[in-house]
Amino acid sequence: MSEHTTDSAQTAVKRLQDFINQEIIGQDELIERMLIGLLADGHILVEGAPGLAKTRAIKVLSKGIEADFHRVQFTPDLLPADLTGTEIYRPQQAAFEFQKGPLFHNLILADEINRAPAKVQAALLEAMGERQITVGLASYPLPPLFMVMATQNPIEQEGTYPLPEAQLDRFLLHVKVGYPNAEHEKSILHLARAEAGSTTEIARDVFEPLSQYTLFKARQEVLDLYMADGLENYLLQIVLATRTPAAYGADLAAWLRYGASPRASIALDRCARAKAWLSGRDFVAPEDIQNMALDVLRHRLILSYEAEAEGITTDYVIKELIARIAVP
Repeated sequence: MSEHTTDSAQTAVKRLQDFINQEIIGQDELIERMLIGLLADGHILVEGAPGLAKTRAIKVLSKGIEADFHRVQFTPDLLPADLTGTEIYRPQQAAFEFQKGPLFHNLILADEINRAPAKVQAALLEAMGERQITVGLASYPLPPLFMVMATQNPIEQEGTYPLPEAQLDRFLLHVKVGYPNAEHEKSILHLARAEAGSTTEIARDVFEPLSQYTLFKARQEVLDLYMADGLENYLLQIVLATRTPAAYGADLAAWLRYGASPRASIALDRCARAKAWLSGRDFVAPEDIQNMALDVLRHRLILSYEAEAEGITTDYVIKELIARIAVP
């Protein structure tokens, strides 16, 4: 019997979450954010130091979904055509034929995206925003399920290029990954030792990948989730406050140069709904909006030189805004 006739979409996605948690230890928030990105039909930028299971987490997610997966290792010599594909001349037909690139898969892992120059990063813009690729005079649609999951090392490390603001805005979420605690790191040691020392497959529960049918059903349920008018106004007020920070304090006005775009309002709405849906509720609560605000807004705000000189971060500004806006 097929998955969608035996389980609800919520049960199936919860089972996927449990499967990923078995494979990735100590990164519960990262796993939840990846699922929220999947449910909200958006792209995710994951930032953290090397060795924090960023790539592993995304690989495990791809194993849990019935979808094509492709990893692209971003390097300084990568070309835009290496992502989009190119036209190849076929002498037999005396014509050019388009050879599709990696972006035509369902799930794309852009590993260390900030290792490649801006022109390569910009090649993702049309794919992420318009869900299509244009080569020459022809445009090619991408599959209905299309998600870019990019990893990024911190900008202050050597050999990295800051992502353009236009591309950052295309990411639904910017997730920062921290180090695991001592208990989790001990479990990671045991898992790594078991994987390295075993000559056979480690015994794990048999997992049936999430079908695209169930995923699209879950996305529709997320969009249909109830949000009160007052809460919707609260959500908009948070985004609008980034554009008119003077109404909430002279310090905020001095710290912010540019606020979030309308794309941020759409992202916060979808992510708050997905967060509530994953929590098993049929309505959005204020804490869902507050919980998602950092990951939705941190890459969409541009700070002033004064703020940077004072060591003020976008996370701090967002937290201050939320603290100063009344909850309905």
